[in-house]
Parts: sequence; C-alpha cells; structure tokens
Amino acid sequence: MSNPIIKVSDIAFPRFQGPDLDVMEAYLTNFGMIRSARTDDALYMRGTDADHHVHVTHLGEVAFIGLTFNATRADLETLSQATGTPIESCTEPGGGLIVRLTDPDGNRIEVIADAERLTPLEIRSHAAYNNGQSRPRAVELQRIAAGPSQVKRFGHGVIKTTSLARLADWYSNTLGLLGSDDMYVEDPEQPIGRFMRCDRGDIPTDHHSLLILETGETRLGHCAWEVADFDDLMAGREPLLATGARHYWGVGRHILGGQIFDYWKDPLGFTLEHWTDTDLLVASTPLNKHSIFAGINQWGPNPPADLDF
Repeated sequence: MSNPIIKVSDIAFPRFQGPDLDVMEAYLTNFGMIRSARTDDALYMRGTDADHHVHVTHLGEVAFIGLTFNATRADLETLSQATGTPIESCTEPGGGLIVRLTDPDGNRIEVIADAERLTPLEIRSHAAYNNGQSRPRAVELQRIAAGPSQVKRFGHGVIKTTSLARLADWYSNTLGLLGSDDMYVEDPEQPIGRFMRCDRGDIPTDHHSLLILETGETRLGHCAWEVADFDDLMAGREPLLATGARHYWGVGRHILGGQIFDYWKDPLGFTLEHWTDTDLLVASTPLNKHSIFAGINQWGPNPPADLDF
C-alpha cells in the first residue's frame, strides 16, 4: 500500500434517515442507546462511552446516508489539502470540525475531529465468572440485571459494492485502513470481501471497523455496536423481543473477527448488530485469506436464508 493521506483512529457513527424520530428513539432505547440530543429534524443517540453520539437519524425518507470516522485536527488539515475539500465547523450537537467526502460508490464519508466528549456512563456490573480454569466467585451469587443491553460504542459498518478493489483502495489510500482478512470463493487472489481495520501502529485495534462486500449492488449491509459483555448481550434480547422487534440472526460467534453476535432489524428495515469480545490486531498483523466455504460461525445458528449481511 502506498502512503495513505491520513490514518483515521476509529469509526465514530453512522447516519440514517427516517420518517419518525419518536419510533426510532423508542427502538434505539430498547436496543441499548440513550438520547444525547434531539432537534426538530434529527436524533442523536449515545452509548456508555464518552462519544457524544454513536447513531444519528435525520428526518426524511428512509435511507442510509454514510459513515463518520475520527481523526485529529492535523489529519483534517492534511485531508483537506489533499482532496481540496474544506474543513467545516460542525453545527450539529457534539460540534467539532469535519471534512465531508464521498466514496466511489456515493456514500457520504465524514472525518471529524475535536467533537465534544461526554462523561462516560456507569455500566451495570455483575459478579465474576467461574469457569473450568478459575473459580474466583464464592458465596457471592450471580444475578444479571434485567434491561436493555448497554451499548458502549459504534464498532463497524458493512457496505456492499460492485467493485471491492476500487472501494477498498479508496479507504486504504484515503483513510489509511488496513486489510485484516479477505474472503474468496475460488481464487484467494480474487476476494469478494475484505475486513478492514484502523492503523494505530502497535496499539491493538478492532479486527475491523469496515467490511466491504462485492455483491453486484451498492448499499449498506449492516451496522454494529459493542455492548458490555456476553450476559449483557443476552439479557438485552428480552426488551427488544417484548416490544416486537424483529430478531434476525444469532446468537453466535464469528470466525473472522471472533465476535459474539446478535442481529436485529430496526424500524427502517436496516440490520443492526450487538457484539462483544472482538479480536484485536496491530498494524503489523498481515492480511489473511479465508475461503467463504470454511464457514462464518464458530458456533451458533446458520445464517438466515435471506442473509443481508
């Protein structure tokens, strides 16, 4: 890979558009988010981490708008000069400075710096786990609190494209994303999917912040948020099911990335994921290649017949 323009530090949040902010707020609250801000035409939901928001819904016809990544102010200056795109002051809740780009498929890609940081919220704790190697919990009873999952942060997005090579090159050369794993059908040199992570040098980072799939169409696959832990993921299923939310796929553990996952459909029809316990890689970890026929899960149910991954 040639030297990228910048190296983003993380993925921040996705933007959606929908016709009813009340419906979205009710659903996302049950999904495990908390209202951070709301205007006449947009809803901003946060997690327990310090990010001002991890999900945005704008008022309008149903649409996926795009993804936002975090970087430094110096990165924004470099990106602005290299692309001829201005640095703007973000007038939305959370503020900050922002550069707005468009990827080769027309997705809005924003890079933001100096956004407001909030006080992290306390996560419900529970007793330590006893297992076959260690039994630290004695006398104390294990009791898991009821309620929605505790969304911590936005973890990754999946986008579908007609050209993996073109799109992956753009994210690599523009934002500095690194390839973690390729998926192929027959030829390892002709992948149909690439998991991509942020380049933080020797600092471990999520196995992927972005997955690009070549499917013959250009649209969103799904978006995924980290929750507190496995029990939190499981307990959070109950409030969603009780309100009629559509469960889509899970619970299981992926092979590539290693996450424990659970997928749902939101009121707009988009696929959202709860996950916990991802693999962490460093910049020097090489790109691996994986046959798609080797499987998706280490355990858990097979994908649905209409898999919209």
